[in-house]
Amino acid sequence: MRRSLRVLALAAALSAAAFPASAQQYPVKSVRMVVGFPPGGGTDIVGRIVAQKLSEAFGQQVMVDNRGGAAGQIGTELVVRAPQDGYTMLMAHVAALSILPSLVPKLPYDPARDLAPVTLVAIAPNLLVAHRGLYVVTVRSLIQLARARPGQLRFASPGAGSVQHLAGELFKLQAKVDMLHVPYKGSGQSTIDLLAGHVQLVFDSVPAVFAHVKTNKLVALAVTSPRRFALLPDIRTLSESGLPGFDMSTWWGIVLPAGVNKDIAAKLHDATTRLLQQADVKETMANVGAEIVGSSPEDFATFIRTERAKYAKVIKDANIKFE
Repeated sequence: MRRSLRVLALAAALSAAAFPASAQQYPVKSVRMVVGFPPGGGTDIVGRIVAQKLSEAFGQQVMVDNRGGAAGQIGTELVVRAPQDGYTMLMAHVAALSILPSLVPKLPYDPARDLAPVTLVAIAPNLLVAHRGLYVVTVRSLIQLARARPGQLRFASPGAGSVQHLAGELFKLQAKVDMLHVPYKGSGQSTIDLLAGHVQLVFDSVPAVFAHVKTNKLVALAVTSPRRFALLPDIRTLSESGLPGFDMSTWWGIVLPAGVNKDIAAKLHDATTRLLQQADVKETMANVGAEIVGSSPEDFATFIRTERAKYAKVIKDANIKFE
């Protein structure tokens, strides 16, 4: 009996000793980064920047796996159900973690319970952008046009329930205008239709439309952040344009399935925050309109909760229902 107990104790000790070793060696194979939106959008752009640099840091390929749909819900649920071994991560988006919990009655996951925050990667204001054929150059002129043509202007978003969708609904509420929301399955598709004139407006992340603003193919009317965006200092905020307190920015961060070994999560956090400080990463992110953050897991968790409370109020005040 004593011999059996000694054997079991030895086995447990060896197992405990082996696990940190595997965490120390992590990763020993390729890692999957799930992006809950199709290629071409802001989440995909930011995700690929980080994935490439993590691949270099780890010496193992970090592969982007686009699983678009339902404002990031599909990709998020996939990660929640993934093995808790650190080889599946999510490039998380504000919609899936801080909006959908207040919008979808039976969401199949709870961000606070089912996901482990690693770090807030970057943040960017959304842009209110117009097709040049609409012939508006200010928010004031847009509001006047929308009031003169109630229900006729179409604004696009990369998905129902996305922060961009809520930005449009809050705009309608505060500006007292009626516009038609046209949801797409990602920013890539909505931007194509905006450029073609099938929709007249879009609220979208800076990385998704920044290149077209720089080439004057689209007209940027305002940013949705409370302060002017450092990369676009000449573009007024919606608050400055007559809609005080308007604040709806897009953010991205890395999360893992809850239960992943803390040493593995810490290694991923350290590698990510280090690469975010590299000059070329900062420059690349700036070129697509995203501001680097890099945070502790605890600060990221607090940020997610704060954002969730903010969007819950917007959803209630605007009486937004998820269809």
